[in-house]
Formats: sequence, structure tokens, C-alpha cells
Amino acid sequence: MEQTYFRKGFGLKGAIEGALTADYHSQVVDAIRASGYTLEVGDLTFRLAGEFGFCYGVDRAVEYAYETRSKFPGKRTFLVGEIIHNPHVNQKLAAMGVEFLHRPVGREGEFDFGSVTADDVVILPAFGVTVRDFERLRKTGCVLVDTTCGSVLNVWKRVESYARDGFTALIHGKNFHEETKATSSQVNKYSGGKYLVVRDMNEARMVCEYIEQKEPGAGSREQFLTQFKGKMTPGFDPDRDLQRIGVANQTTMLSGESLAIASEVGKSMARRWGEAAASEHFRTFDTICSATQERQDAVLKLIAAPLDLMVVIGGYNSSNTTHLAAICQEKVTTYHIEDATGIDVEQRSIRFRPVGLHSTEERRDHWFPEGRLTIGITAGASTPNNKIGETIERIAALRGLSLVQLAKGAGQA
Repeated sequence: MEQTYFRKGFGLKGAIEGALTADYHSQVVDAIRASGYTLEVGDLTFRLAGEFGFCYGVDRAVEYAYETRSKFPGKRTFLVGEIIHNPHVNQKLAAMGVEFLHRPVGREGEFDFGSVTADDVVILPAFGVTVRDFERLRKTGCVLVDTTCGSVLNVWKRVESYARDGFTALIHGKNFHEETKATSSQVNKYSGGKYLVVRDMNEARMVCEYIEQKEPGAGSREQFLTQFKGKMTPGFDPDRDLQRIGVANQTTMLSGESLAIASEVGKSMARRWGEAAASEHFRTFDTICSATQERQDAVLKLIAAPLDLMVVIGGYNSSNTTHLAAICQEKVTTYHIEDATGIDVEQRSIRFRPVGLHSTEERRDHWFPEGRLTIGITAGASTPNNKIGETIERIAALRGLSLVQLAKGAGQA
């Protein structure tokens, strides 16, 4: 029987390496990395975070997508949603002939798989797909190429084990994010599996208050159900389903907040059921993605030294990128831009997404002070190196400086 499900690559890296280098490589970034992550040019000093840009999971997903086009050149190839949350990577795939499958009704509607046939190839993104979507695609008989990140799969296994053992999965994440949708769906592998998504510590504390109340319901049940509408299993009953809880998280959330939420919920469960019985009612495991953690740690180290401003590069819908920007904003003026085009050299302006806001971009004219400046640079795990290099080049151009020689030197090294 012909194999129709692939997770381990096709061994075609040699065939696609040239295309990957052309599409995503940056000699400027190579040169800065080789110089101890610091570049001094004119009156500007750039400091690059020690960990930035593409993580292993993203690298693998992108490589696997390129390999897929090489492996099946004559087949229609679809992608569920986006391979990662970076517009340039997705545009490259579209230019290679990959067609995108979307949700027809906002974020809550199901993906439209109506055009997929048994003769087609479908790529599953790095954040995975829901159990139901996977089953729907399997029924079509199409070839499935699964690029789901290993860190995401680890969380899925944890959530699945909670459902198997009768624990509600309390997931720290964004309920509208494709990864959290996929993670929460893992409870459906077991009859009676339950999940509840909390966005932040404020929502986690609402859960804790409900857990600790002395009388079931206590007049707040309807308020709870209203607060978490769309963020929990259909038919969720807080009086029944908060008695046994296992904590998990979307891999790209702020690690410190995920750990703090787990701690708060654990304390509430101990107060409600007693320390001796706590293990029967509460479980938690560290499911923070190592790449997310490394990039957050690196940016904390970077902003510990004096900086005049910070530029964070990555998709506006990239969760790990927005969290990097939030960390930086605590210490230094921070601009989250999607790519180098956000910097207008002629007008000396910047288009950016304000940290913590989900509004449209803002434009600022007087953002780049005169005189000597030290500029911090980092990028989310879905941002390719060439977009980082282009940004640094544009910032240098604001001072009339060129990095052409730097790039040439890196190319000859």
C-alpha cells in the first residue's frame, strides 16, 4: 500500500539547500555573529541577541515544505493555514505553487478542505492541526506531510495524558492561535476529555478563585461560563471539571508567566483539597519550548546592558515575537516591525506595531535620535536571517552608512 503520511523528511536537503540559502541567508547577520554579536559602524553600535530568528522547529518545517515541492513536483500541493507566522516565508511557498487552505469564517470556522482530493499533497504547519482536521484530511486519501514541531508534540502528549487520566487540561495560551486550537483538541482522543484556556495570570486567578470557593457554584458559575466562553470544552462544568487539573501551555508564551500560572493553580488546588491530596488533583510539567526560552533569556541578557532603543523583527501574528517585544519594552523603547520595509529611509520614519496592542500599525517620524546610538536587535523564531540583515542595513542607511563591504567580507570569509 502506498505511503500517504510523512513526518521525517525525504532526504532531499541537498537538492533544496541552494534555494533555502538564496531565500533566507544573510551575509550581514553572519558577519555580526562572527564579530561577537556586535557591529560598530559610524556612530552606531548594533547589538544582536545571542539567540534569535529561525529555531530548529521552524527550520525543519520550512525545509520539509521545500522538500515536499521537490518530491512531488507534479502534484497539487496545499498548506493548512500558514507554515509559520512569517509573511515572507509563506509568500515564498506561494510563489513555489503551494496553495493555502483557509478558515472561511474568521478564526472560528473550520478549514475548507472541499477542494482536496486523493491525488493531492497537503502540508501540515509547524503548529499542527486539530484532531478533527487531521481525521478529515486522512479520509480524503491525500498525501500528508506533517511538519508539526517536536516541542508542540511534547505538549500534545502531556494534554493527551491528562485527558486519559481524567484531568482537565488547563492551557496557558491564546485560544484563537492555531497551536492552542490543535493542543486543546488532543483531549478529544478520550471520552470525557476536557480543556480550559487561560490567556494570562488574570484569567488564571479567576480559575483559582472558583477552585477555592467553599460552596459549589456559589453564584458565580454563570459568570465563569461567560468569561471563558469559546475557551473551554463544550458542556464544561466548572464545579465538576475543575476538581482535577493538569497545566500545559502554548509553546511560545512567556515562560515566566506559564510557570507562575502553574504555581498559582497548584497552590489553589492544595488549599482546596489539602496538601496531602494535592497530587491526586493537580499535575504540572515544564512544557516550555527550549527555543522560546533561549530567545527570551538572550533578550533579557541583551537589555541588561545600556541600549538607546530596541528593534524586534517578526510577523505581527507571531506569538513568540510579540512576547520578545513585551520583554524589551519593560526596559527600553521598543519597536516591533514586521520587516525592513517598516523603516522609511527617505522620510526617516518607522511603521511598527505598538507593544501590547492589537491595533493596526503606527507611523512615527522622530524615532531615531541624533548622535551616538546603541541599538538592540532581535527577531522571533519564525523570522529568517535575510529580514534581520535587511533591517540592520536600513537602520544604518538612516546615517548614510552602507554595509555592502561588511556583507562582502562575510561572503569571502
